[in-house]
Amino acid sequence: MLQFLIAPGPYAPFMSRVMIRKTALFLFAAALPAAAADFKITPGEGSAKVECDGALVTEYRTDSRVPYCYPLMSPSGADLTRHWPMETGVKDEETDHPHHRSFWLSHGSVNGSDYWAWTTKADDPKIVHQGFQDVTADSFTVNLSWQARGKTDLTEKRTYHFARPDPQTTVIDVTSRLTAADGDVVFGDTKEGFFAIRMDRTLRLKGPVAKGHIIDSAGRTDQDVWGKRTDWVAFSGPDEKNQPAVVAMLDHPANPSHPTWWHARDYGLLAANPFGRHDFEGSKDPHLGEQLLKKGETLVFRYEVVLHLGDLPSADLTGKWTAFSKNP
Repeated sequence: MLQFLIAPGPYAPFMSRVMIRKTALFLFAAALPAAAADFKITPGEGSAKVECDGALVTEYRTDSRVPYCYPLMSPSGADLTRHWPMETGVKDEETDHPHHRSFWLSHGSVNGSDYWAWTTKADDPKIVHQGFQDVTADSFTVNLSWQARGKTDLTEKRTYHFARPDPQTTVIDVTSRLTAADGDVVFGDTKEGFFAIRMDRTLRLKGPVAKGHIIDSAGRTDQDVWGKRTDWVAFSGPDEKNQPAVVAMLDHPANPSHPTWWHARDYGLLAANPFGRHDFEGSKDPHLGEQLLKKGETLVFRYEVVLHLGDLPSADLTGKWTAFSKNP
């Protein structure tokens, strides 16, 4: 409760009315919602920079065999994903898995071709950026072509939408529409895929500066999360500025094979994988999780990534998943 002391005198009644009006205006302003975050997306030649209130959130890049986003920035200003191989010489950074490029989508078996990992051969499978469309202040769509063996296995229309529901949280909503192009497509059963993030050093469970932990929506933690089916999975721990951070991935209930299996590893990989059933469940049938997509048919996947400055309770991942699940 705000209180003002009005000294006695000839102007006391007038000052009292002024103070009452100012108090009412102050309380009204305090009750107003915070101003909406100001996003800005600047597309370039095969790239797009995303900013919020003038600060970098991420950059969509196509300088690799698979498009990716790097970095993913916390509202604290810390990068939450790995630096290598986009940057070299970063202290305590691992140099394993060169295909783990911050934040990306690919799969290890599409008609037998490996879009997940690759060598340096010119004929390696690749996901080719073919242009932007529908660029707004807070979203953009890219058209992609999954190419291998001289054919286009898939065409993809992928949309990224950005929001900041509160000053401590950035949300990235990604929708991928995959269409079988030159013929039928078989998504092979492998743990190597699909929608993925590689965490920064402090958020991992192992490494010289690792202080992170993993939790899923069922309450399983750390190593027990790998290969399980659940609505969401999160890494939490200090960011590179030693501020508390949560990085979570949410699986939409309309997705194929929901709740998805999770390829969540102690070295910082988090991937939602609807195709890796035999790997995750230990089946001897290597075709158990295969999915056939007939020529011209489309599979739609929708995921949400939460970047939160704070601890797990303040991230309210159960509430965020409930809200996300109600969106068509």
